[in-house]
Amino acid sequence: MTNLQQENRTDMVIGVREVQSILERHSIVPSRSLGQNFVTDPNIIRKIVKLADLGPEDQVLEIGAGFGALTCELSQAKRVVAIEFDRYLLPALEETLEETGMKEKTEILHRDAMEIKWDEFFLRRTGNWKMVSNLPYNISSPLLLDLLDHAPQVEQMLVMVQREVGERFVAEVGSSNYGIPSVKAQYWSEISIIGQVPPKVFFPVPKVESVLLKFTRRKTIEKVDLETMWKLLKVGYGQRRKMLRKSLKGLVGTTGFNSAGLDPKSRPQDLTVNDWISLATAVENAGHDGFE
Repeated sequence: MTNLQQENRTDMVIGVREVQSILERHSIVPSRSLGQNFVTDPNIIRKIVKLADLGPEDQVLEIGAGFGALTCELSQAKRVVAIEFDRYLLPALEETLEETGMKEKTEILHRDAMEIKWDEFFLRRTGNWKMVSNLPYNISSPLLLDLLDHAPQVEQMLVMVQREVGERFVAEVGSSNYGIPSVKAQYWSEISIIGQVPPKVFFPVPKVESVLLKFTRRKTIEKVDLETMWKLLKVGYGQRRKMLRKSLKGLVGTTGFNSAGLDPKSRPQDLTVNDWISLATAVENAGHDGFE
């Protein structure tokens, strides 16, 4: 009988002693290359679950489920899809869910979340979803942007990420952190940092601090040609110290800046999300002038 069984884990949160037991029993060594840092503080897990505000009809997507410390506390949800890339963690994950009564309502997927085509993923997983995850550090930013771009079914995301990643997503126009992730994410959603997470609550202890980041997808999205807008962002921020009239030369001319109501001497970090929308619209109306 394992420690989890002995302690009737159904109504308990996995703490430091349980984490150590699971790692030893399954010969698990956290992988730095996979960005693995396991939460060992029950209070943090309780806080995440409370902030997720799950109801009996909520469907939850969890990416980077690990051995299930967070997964097993999502019992208020209707169903959970737990995605884990590391095959060495799967036996521990199944054990945790079995012993806490969560296995029946949890679908475990051994997948690389960065390779998932989300439109295909949600074909048979209909309805609205929330994501609740302690994301691996090494994929958090591109993964979140991919979900915002391609998974409209996920209406809310509550995720634990490295602090500097969270600060880039919520950055305000004109700040040093304001960049492509800020513009893209804020186009799709309202974002806020709703909690600070110190390094000591993880094993192994990372050298960086983390935050709880909340995304709420906007009900109304301003229509724009996203391919055009994303290209302007990429080119503009590729030379962020230059004025836009120089960095976007060949893509946007004087007429385009005038149509968008923007100063061509501006730099990319000076433009709001709506400014980028206006600029992309002006380019579209001009018939893709300058695009190859």
